[in-house]
Amino acid sequence: MNSIPYGRHDISSEDIEAVVQVLRSDFLTQGPSVAEFEKKFAEYIGCKYAVAVSNGTAALHLCALALNVNEGDKVITTSLTFAASANCIRYCGGEVLFADIDPATLLLDIQQVKKILEAHPKGSIKGIIPVDFAGHPVNLEEYRKLADEYGLWIIEDACHAPGGYFTDSKKVKQHCGNGVYAELAIFSFHPVKHIATGEGGMITTNDEALYKKLLLLRTHGITKDPALLIENHGGWYYEMQELGYNYRLSDMQAALGISQLKKADDGLRKRKEIAQHYEEAFKGIKEITTLPFHEEHAYHLYILQVQDRLGLYNHLKANQIFAQVHYIPVHTMPYYKGLGYLKGSLPKVEKYYEHCLSIPMYPSLKREEQDYVIDTIKKYLLK
Repeated sequence: MNSIPYGRHDISSEDIEAVVQVLRSDFLTQGPSVAEFEKKFAEYIGCKYAVAVSNGTAALHLCALALNVNEGDKVITTSLTFAASANCIRYCGGEVLFADIDPATLLLDIQQVKKILEAHPKGSIKGIIPVDFAGHPVNLEEYRKLADEYGLWIIEDACHAPGGYFTDSKKVKQHCGNGVYAELAIFSFHPVKHIATGEGGMITTNDEALYKKLLLLRTHGITKDPALLIENHGGWYYEMQELGYNYRLSDMQAALGISQLKKADDGLRKRKEIAQHYEEAFKGIKEITTLPFHEEHAYHLYILQVQDRLGLYNHLKANQIFAQVHYIPVHTMPYYKGLGYLKGSLPKVEKYYEHCLSIPMYPSLKREEQDYVIDTIKKYLLK
């Protein structure tokens, strides 16, 4: 049995040919493939606009900039996420307020968010960044009501959840990132994600003004659009109108993304099949805690909670199964502790961290490999 990682990219001959075609073209970057990827991704998600960027972190940073996060602005997010979900606020000089999770979903607990809002003067908190953790979609309809009550914006961190959805109060499926309830949403195209471009990210929105601002900020704050220029010296002329960044995606990456997008639905179907097989295999084993299977879930990760996490992790590694932990709570990182965030302040996420383990979950995981993972886990926990 070859080694089995927790996540793995799946690159086909069609993917390779798509990149080769760009390498043979006139554009390696700032060409037509990026716009094509944006258009097709927006159609897949069900939103009006999509902006391709260099990675998910750049996407978060640009969202914070577009929403005018400034020095001292307070924003609420979860500690159960990759650090970038919080760091994007710090990049702009803002203050992060961490709320605890709901152990039944592992998502940001809206009741804890309400407590934070009630404890601060109205208007002092600017926004919320909910995270579709592991692929489980946040009910953004509930968050929109709360945001409207307190005058907040919402950035949906949907990096784990392309293809995921929740059903709103009108029985309408709301796909992650579709812009119905959040001003902005972001996705990542890191190799272990549903759609892989090596590095890469996407911002989605239905707000035209935010869309145009994101386009400007993505490319140094520079425009050549004659309709936007303050002066115009000729066809070569451009203006830097804001302090922006070089957060562009290349055409090579975009071509890979377009090709990967074609098999996104099939990959999502396989992830759900794998999740259902795990659930059936671990049903009734008191040593293992899992969350119930949900059709709406995009299953970027499959997570167990066990008493002896370190022992199981080492046992799996010894048997060439490379599990991972998602995540070390952000508020316990030295940087954030240095800002005054205290260990013990978020007891539910900290308890979860002590027991969580992400086991192999990716579309190309073979059934015999999955059964080997299951058997290896059972042999250790039921010895």
